[in-house]
Amino acid sequence: MQSRTTTTVLLGVAQTLAWASSYYLPAILADAIARDLGTTSSAVFGAFSVALLMSAAIGPFAGRLIDRRGGRPVLIASNVVFAAGLAALSQAQQPLHVFAAWAVIGLAMGSGLYEAAFATAVRLHGQNARRTITGITLFAGFASTVGWPLTAWLESTMGWRGACLVWAGLHLFIALPLNAMLPAAERAAPASSDAAGQPEQQTALPPAKQRGAAVLLAFVFAVAWFTSTAMAAHLPKLLLGVGASLAAAVGIAALVGPAQVAGRLIEFAFLSRAHPLLSARLATLGHPLGALCIGLFGSLAAIAFAVLHGLGNGILTIAIGTLPLLFFGAKGYGQRQGFLMVPARIVQAGAPFLFGLAVERLGVGALWVSAGLGLAACLALSRLARNLPR
Repeated sequence: MQSRTTTTVLLGVAQTLAWASSYYLPAILADAIARDLGTTSSAVFGAFSVALLMSAAIGPFAGRLIDRRGGRPVLIASNVVFAAGLAALSQAQQPLHVFAAWAVIGLAMGSGLYEAAFATAVRLHGQNARRTITGITLFAGFASTVGWPLTAWLESTMGWRGACLVWAGLHLFIALPLNAMLPAAERAAPASSDAAGQPEQQTALPPAKQRGAAVLLAFVFAVAWFTSTAMAAHLPKLLLGVGASLAAAVGIAALVGPAQVAGRLIEFAFLSRAHPLLSARLATLGHPLGALCIGLFGSLAAIAFAVLHGLGNGILTIAIGTLPLLFFGAKGYGQRQGFLMVPARIVQAGAPFLFGLAVERLGVGALWVSAGLGLAACLALSRLARNLPR
């Protein structure tokens, strides 16, 4: 059996490449694509929203395949589809081609990003996968740090089409071999044992309570992705609204990425022995506490807001992988995770537009909307905690 450390490194590096070449790609290339094809950058981001919707549709099916066959074949296939979609994007001659290419990339996103990696880790290591999930997010937390400068350099030296082709090649010649090094999972184990060959812990929730728990978890995950995506799109504008200069707003917004990694390090080093619900509830309070600081102190608290939001978001990413394992066990994890993430991907696709409307009408007051959602997510997790046996 492959060690958890090896699994973490293989999946972590492959995930870093997958996120950098998909989720973080439009921020750098959207303007160049729009200029070349005679359209608007908003249209390119609209194509990216189509990709998110496609990932929501394919996620449960990819998860079911991982449950049955293991993650290696699914992740390898996702690398091939990523490469095909990026190659198609590089050849786009009109906006319709961009939408079609991003639809293909969306299929790869639904079968090759975090949910698939988490399901692969659980399929291989069962109930012991929590630290592996945390480690994967630590690696992939640097996807924007690596991806944005690399994409910008590629675009400046060989154009946006060449950049897409390079990312396609990286999928085929780096990410695919890494995923191919994962062990082939054994056939799905009987209900009495997990994928690691050890007795599976009894599901914490009785069947009668599982449906309600799934609804609450889906809500929490949707809030997490909505807030994360909304802040990624509008945080600099919000900071300008509280009185920060343009340079300060951009610099402070850039702190979110390192803060996310710091949150995952805190989870890995200090909270890994704590109950997953404790770290998740603390994480949901990060954004509301940051918004409270902004409300009380204005621009003086801008750094505190960015750090608190980033810390919370970083830990919540881990909770998305660990909480379903806690409540439902390892059996059927992949398919269940796919279904739980469908609402999150849908609201994520609409987050920039919807939160943009709130910013236009409420200004900085839009933060109270996202803060309220964070508090609601915390209450949902508290409700779930009451259902667990001590």
